[in-house]
Amino acid sequence: MDAFWVSFGIFCFGIAMLGFGFNDRAQNSGVLMMWIGTLAILGLICYRIFVAIV
Repeated sequence: MDAFWVSFGIFCFGIAMLGFGFNDRAQNSGVLMMWIGTLAILGLICYRIFVAIV
């Protein structure tokens, strides 16, 4: 599988978790989903920067 599509899948997963978590932000599970989405997108950004540097 191409690296672009893997990155795109992780990005879509992160955006979906942010959206679903924001929709259910009154519950603890919604806050957890927002954290997972944020960490997925930030992790992807850090990984792509690391690959570009090395």
